[in-house]
Amino acid sequence: MSHAFMVDYRKRSTTAGQEVSVPVTIVEVPPMRAVAARLYRRDPYGSRVVAELWGADPSTDLTRRIPAHPQGSPEARESFSHTVGDEVRLLVHTQPSLVDGVPSKTPDLFEVRVGGEKFEERRSFALERLGKELSVDQLTKEGEFVDVIAVTKGKGFQGHTKRWGVKLQPRKNSKHRRMIGTLGPHNPSFVSYRIPQAGQMGYHRRTIYNIRVLKIVKDPRTDPVTPAGGFLHYGEVRQPCLVLHGSVPGPAKRLLKFRLPMRSHVASVEKVDLRYLSTRSKQSG
Repeated sequence: MSHAFMVDYRKRSTTAGQEVSVPVTIVEVPPMRAVAARLYRRDPYGSRVVAELWGADPSTDLTRRIPAHPQGSPEARESFSHTVGDEVRLLVHTQPSLVDGVPSKTPDLFEVRVGGEKFEERRSFALERLGKELSVDQLTKEGEFVDVIAVTKGKGFQGHTKRWGVKLQPRKNSKHRRMIGTLGPHNPSFVSYRIPQAGQMGYHRRTIYNIRVLKIVKDPRTDPVTPAGGFLHYGEVRQPCLVLHGSVPGPAKRLLKFRLPMRSHVASVEKVDLRYLSTRSKQSG
């Protein structure tokens, strides 16, 4: 994270139109590669794959995750172009070898649904993108919202008070102060899930809705965002990155997923007047 100065774009804010300091998060977003396309058809038993096509020149790093798949033949491509289904998805994978701050070189592979009204247009779009790189500017623009799907920091097994913030027992309690007073009534004779108890804290999947994209940095070498000495626990940002307004869950090196906003009721901002992005050292002393 860092901080930036910008003109407050919120019309109902008490500082609307004034220069304010805001917290920002810099997320490195190297391009992903689309390696395959799938067609799904829904039946009474769920969705099943009716056609699959793999692209040419798969990344050698992908063999760390799955066995190598041969390129789809012209006959397979022709069959894919005429198969009818209900849903089109692209198989995309990350390219961690482009990022210096992440020690793992094993790509993450997942499916991305192709949206649109007509099935033929969605299928043509998947065929067109097959084997190519997908950049972040194809998903969003500056001033628009995104949803962030992340996994929070893990804190292990924690007690009642830290996990739920319940009140401590009185000082003269003869047993445990950092514990709840009761597990519930005698009837029903089981412990309800509403009772705060000790257990796993953190390392949960969470979705953060409506985070605004303040800036898209395509080349950090000409438009530097890395502070002096590098980001703590991460290093230097060398690939394209997003500057987000606010914070996101999870530690510095964990994978984040972005998607178009599902709950946005606020209009996008045409131009975000970002006047200063701090690149001062984040190290103490």
